[in-house]
Amino acid sequence: MMYVRFPLSLRNVEDPLHERGIDISYKTVRLWWNRFGPLFAADIREKRVSQMRVYSNWQWHLDEAFVNISGETHYLWRAVDHEGEVLESFVTKRRDRKAALKFPRKTMKRHGRVHVFVTDKLRSYGAAMKEIGNADRQETGRW
Repeated sequence: MMYVRFPLSLRNVEDPLHERGIDISYKTVRLWWNRFGPLFAADIREKRVSQMRVYSNWQWHLDEAFVNISGETHYLWRAVDHEGEVLESFVTKRRDRKAALKFPRKTMKRHGRVHVFVTDKLRSYGAAMKEIGNADRQETGRW
């Protein structure tokens, strides 16, 4: 648990446990972290997201970036919450209304409805937001 709460290395976790009479190796700590770390992280993320939904400032920043995969240009769509944590990412070959619609729907299915979308001025977002019903809650701006 100390490794999750504090930014300690595996060997730094071994020392305080040894002081308390628990004689384990840093390799054991690594095995525990690999096994239980994702469970702790999922629980922490779920609690944080549920607390953030209560506040009216719950907003997502939607953005797309060009990426090359095997020499072909693709688009990496991502949703970032107002605290800077990446909620979802999605890769497509096209940057059209269909992709701009699929991405927020996929994200909302996992994380719930959002109060405000902050986007760049890509016209595909406007068409997608009209279909979703969030056209009045869309802001444009740089982030």
